[in-house]
Amino acid sequence: MKVLVIGGGGREHAIVWKLSQSRSVDRIYCCPGNAGIAELAECIDVNTNDFESLLDFVKYEWIDLTIVGPEGPLSRGIVDAFEKEGRRILGPNRTASQLESSKVFAKDLMRLHGIPTAEYKVFTSYLHAEEYIRLKGAPIVIKADGLAAGKGVFVASTVDEAINALRLIMKDRVFGDAGNRVVVEECLKGEEASFMAFVDGKIIVPMVSSQDHKRIFDGDTGPNTGGMGAYSPAPLITKELETVVMEKIMRPALKALNSEGIKYKGILYAGLMVDRGKPYVLEFNCRFGDPETQPVLSRLKTDLMDIALAITDKKLSDINIEWRQEASVCVVVSSKGYPDKYEKGVVISGLEKAKAMKDVVVFHAGTAFNNDNIITSGGRVLGVTAIGSDIKDARAKAYEAVEKIYFDGMHYRKDIADRALKKQ
Repeated sequence: MKVLVIGGGGREHAIVWKLSQSRSVDRIYCCPGNAGIAELAECIDVNTNDFESLLDFVKYEWIDLTIVGPEGPLSRGIVDAFEKEGRRILGPNRTASQLESSKVFAKDLMRLHGIPTAEYKVFTSYLHAEEYIRLKGAPIVIKADGLAAGKGVFVASTVDEAINALRLIMKDRVFGDAGNRVVVEECLKGEEASFMAFVDGKIIVPMVSSQDHKRIFDGDTGPNTGGMGAYSPAPLITKELETVVMEKIMRPALKALNSEGIKYKGILYAGLMVDRGKPYVLEFNCRFGDPETQPVLSRLKTDLMDIALAITDKKLSDINIEWRQEASVCVVVSSKGYPDKYEKGVVISGLEKAKAMKDVVVFHAGTAFNNDNIITSGGRVLGVTAIGSDIKDARAKAYEAVEKIYFDGMHYRKDIADRALKKQ
């Protein structure tokens, strides 16, 4: 079978890597891909917003399945366009994708159907939002309604911080139309975790637990990023808590969507805050998380292609999904200046040494070719991922591999998975 993967980051490299192990996959294409993905798949230079050209490619090459990595194409309706032409594609349609593309849609759905989440108000007026923030005080959370590449959420510890965030979103328009509306919500306390599941419209099957690190600097300080590292399993998500999450959040979310006449197929990801053993939804995402996918798929034993086909055929109940018992840790290496302005085109060395290590996979995120060199082309550059007998073992291997890699200005956190180690 032939597969097309949409996207070019670390998540997509992990998806391509897992598909390359499938007994039923003969050829993999990726659009646009990156330097690491190019070792496993044929990268095609087509704009991911150009659905017509993508469909032409799928028809010409007789692609059996398309898997969508990032949220952008999903929110713009790539699934609707493909299904209209009778092409098999993994991911929710445009209406279902509002669960991620609109914070307001998600919050209203949760409130209507009793899914636990923070109290909130929605504003289209800067002045009204500012008045409300001054009335409520801090800490408080400000969110742009639309997609903002994981950077549209501001956890403000003071009123001034909150108003500055509001100004960035609604006046400076740093996220464009994504900031037409803002959600102002209470600041939940506790510990965050990522909860991903496979969904075929009727059945939800949870993946192994994971936890990521959003802030750029050690100790969870500095601005939010797309994610600076992740690990699996997350000790926070016990078997008992997983049951609660499924019964109080995941299944009710699918039931809520179905009650609205919305069919959901693909990956459903709940970003959770766990406070005194009780889970609350911070946000929903409609695709694999990044960088959580790297450690999670590293632990997947079942053929990913079999799972993808079961989802698209609404036969998820027919497949037994198995996971490795070992732990996995991913350390993200980023460019100097990320998540703000960063330099591109810097030569990366040491990749072959890191790749040669046992139980280590170097997933590429923002990389490209320049003649015979692999260079940086994004803010998050690599996701160095290792499997180990436990978190401590996997973490040690990941950091040993990171130390073999070098490029000018490279940055990575030194405390990935420290929180998990304290719980062991």
